Amino acid sequence: MHTDAPTNRLHGVMAEFDSAQALVVAARATMAQGFTKVEAYSPVPIEDLNTIIHKTRTILPKLVLGGGLTGMATGFGLQYWASVIAYPMNVGGRPQASWTTFIVPSYELTILFAALTAAVGMILLSGLPQPYHPVFNVERFSMASSDKFFLVVESADPKFDQRAATEFLKSTGAKGVYDVEE
Repeated sequence: MHTDAPTNRLHGVMAEFDSAQALVVAARATMAQGFTKVEAYSPVPIEDLNTIIHKTRTILPKLVLGGGLTGMATGFGLQYWASVIAYPMNVGGRPQASWTTFIVPSYELTILFAALTAAVGMILLSGLPQPYHPVFNVERFSMASSDKFFLVVESADPKFDQRAATEFLKSTGAKGVYDVEE
């Protein structure tokens, strides 16, 4: 029986930088070079980075708004059903559907539904849980959460060529350039 050694597919090429400024400069140069499948990893938020690598805004705020409105409608509807339909009571001649008494519970359900939508939406839209990602195969990537900055050009990029991408990332002043295997 003849078996070949397994070949590891290349996910991309990773460059390591010592500062946020160096990462931003390299990201600008990478995008100017024509790469489109670029990912940046940083231990701190960098204001300009999302616009440089053309990351689109998420739909999460719209989902949270929808969750909040659903919570408000649920709170109001539940109280209306209980006060007017299921258990109507005449208390001092007041109207059964007195909306002012429905405000506080409706507000509470608005906040609850919006918060739950935000938490679940954030987890699902960010692809969590993700116990494995190819960048974890690069030993130096463990420093991404403390003091190093990384830029990855993915092999799915139409312009990707391993040798050219490696040489280009070296020319951006990277402290190290690594192949990222699947």
